[in-house]
Amino acid sequence: MAEYDVIADLAGLERAASVLAGGIGPVAVDVERASGFRYSQRAYLVQVFRRGAGLFLFDPPPIGDFTALQAAIGDAEWVLHAASQDLPSLRELGLVPASIFDTELASRLLGRERVGLGAVVEETLGIALAKAHSASDWSTRPLPQAWLEYAALDVEHLVDVRDVLAEHLEEQGKTRFALEEFQAVLDRPPKPAREEPWRRLSGLHTVRGRRSLAIARALWVAREEFAQAEDVSPGRLVPDRALVAAVIADPKSKTDLAKVKEFTGRASRTQLDRWWAAIEEGRATAELPSERGAGGDSLPPPRAWSDRNPAADARLKRARPVIEEVASQLEMPVENLLTPELLRRVAWAPPEPLDAASVGQALAELGARPWQIEQTAQVIVDAFVESVQPPSEAPETAS
Repeated sequence: MAEYDVIADLAGLERAASVLAGGIGPVAVDVERASGFRYSQRAYLVQVFRRGAGLFLFDPPPIGDFTALQAAIGDAEWVLHAASQDLPSLRELGLVPASIFDTELASRLLGRERVGLGAVVEETLGIALAKAHSASDWSTRPLPQAWLEYAALDVEHLVDVRDVLAEHLEEQGKTRFALEEFQAVLDRPPKPAREEPWRRLSGLHTVRGRRSLAIARALWVAREEFAQAEDVSPGRLVPDRALVAAVIADPKSKTDLAKVKEFTGRASRTQLDRWWAAIEEGRATAELPSERGAGGDSLPPPRAWSDRNPAADARLKRARPVIEEVASQLEMPVENLLTPELLRRVAWAPPEPLDAASVGQALAELGARPWQIEQTAQVIVDAFVESVQPPSEAPETAS
């Protein structure tokens, strides 16, 4: 096994950046985080490869300043796999590409059944990658050589994969589709914070009553604050099921809370004062949450449409198989042709007048790309029109 060195100081990064600036063509970039171990989504390893320059591994926390690397490769096309996962961590370091090529997204547009990095590399280049360390704690120091080899291989073949996929996209007439999709990923703003993120507690559906929900909320907030301060994944401190068990047990004292056998985790006992204070806060607050979360602008589930909006139900049922057929003809997953949520929204409240231009405008406002609108707007209009036409009467038979 080759020995891999990790650059962990600013001088080393600047030397590597100089070499990378003299490289040729696109730059393969990948990030390793410590999801499930740390609270943050910060990068704990950044891998970069460029033809004519070679492979470099960077340790972000001790380096701190990545300005030199951004200057060296910022204008090049960056090749990433599942770019939407890595771009936020890269941006946190000040690393922002001018353009990208997403090998996972390209594979989806090409209709590949398996789009994980290992599968794409193997199908494209015939090279098998070991994926043994994808869920490892990358905040570990020092990083084992086996992990570094895994990380290095994630980018070492990525530019070759990009070239093959680009050729296939061109052959299938999907190059423009891909370019628009890549730009959309690059331009996509961060998701807004959830209005009531505590409602994502696993098992919360078993909690009954507004007061109990207030206690669950207080426990979630207390855990979140502690997890952020400790930079530890919340679920590693106290699992969701343990918080819910504490709510349902309704302990009368701190001692009773300690006796709840399901209340387990790294910090369940050592931080007992913290959790008891949260329970007392939830019991005392006058701001009780609703039994159900705020609906926002979400639509009812389609199964309820026949009662709530029969016309919309008919439109959706007519349009959905038509969109699936277009996706089949293009040999790509239907969700890449048009996100199901977008179709549901225009079916629920179609624009007036109902024509390809107005539907296209509605889809664009919802975030659809031009190529998606070109492929779907008219067929959606046709399907909506057909959904309101009565079945033709059978011709009378001659007597």
